[in-house]
Amino acid sequence: MTAPTLLIRDLHLGFRGWAGQVDVLHGISLHINKGERVALVGESGSGKSVTARIVLGLLQQTRSARVSGLVAFDGRDLAELSETERHRLRGNRMSMIFQDPMSSLNPVFRIGEQFHEVLKRAEPGIGPVAAGDKAAAALADVAIPDPQRALDSYAFQLSGGMNQRVMIAMALANEPSLLIADEPGTALDVTVQAQTLQLMRALVEKHRTSVLFISHNLGVVREFADRVYVIYKGRIVEHGRTADLFADPRHPYTRALLSAVPRITGEGIPEIEDVSEYYFQPLVVHDGCAEPEIAG
Repeated sequence: MTAPTLLIRDLHLGFRGWAGQVDVLHGISLHINKGERVALVGESGSGKSVTARIVLGLLQQTRSARVSGLVAFDGRDLAELSETERHRLRGNRMSMIFQDPMSSLNPVFRIGEQFHEVLKRAEPGIGPVAAGDKAAAALADVAIPDPQRALDSYAFQLSGGMNQRVMIAMALANEPSLLIADEPGTALDVTVQAQTLQLMRALVEKHRTSVLFISHNLGVVREFADRVYVIYKGRIVEHGRTADLFADPRHPYTRALLSAVPRITGEGIPEIEDVSEYYFQPLVVHDGCAEPEIAG
């Protein structure tokens, strides 16, 4: 059996402080197969983004962080890699799109210069001309009408939607096996967000890229993801194929998230169920979505 692109098993995270350790993740488990789009959904503070940063190996560099559990990429335990090996993965075989493109792009360098640095992750000897040609083709793929103008611009000279497309193009330029998208489009208006997600979906399908899509918006997730994991206070509370989970949400927290999706019905704000008493309710797994076993 082919190993999943990403396998997380029993992942725990805590932070040491002057008052002791504060636990943030309590045994997270999920997997993403080759070419699969998987969403991790929950409210702010539920543990979505820290999970992504652990996969990239960023939180392990924080002295106060205590991480345990298995994180395997293409069948290899990432804890066994040296920091140099982890660094080579980032921006090459693993890429990430952050929420706010304006805070991710360097304002003092032109887009073309930053794109060149991204391409050098996979091809250290690539020159400016070849990099410019590849970057222009990548920007054309994300429907930027004048790629050369965008490459010659600074981030502040482009709109939010254009910058987000630049970030998607950069993240996919080296054809990574895994793309982590941390609420891309949150800083954009609804129409531009929808266009951006459609472009991203088309590109990851073209390259068969596996995606971990992080969001608090189930309405967006419904249109993008193959499977969904719902996270609440650092625990996965429900997991299933997208259609099954939307048709039959079983955990009270999942139903509360669905109730929070805005609807133009004229019925006012929906009443959201109090889910605090269900904190320790067992994980709900829909049929056919059991986690893979760890070899050995």
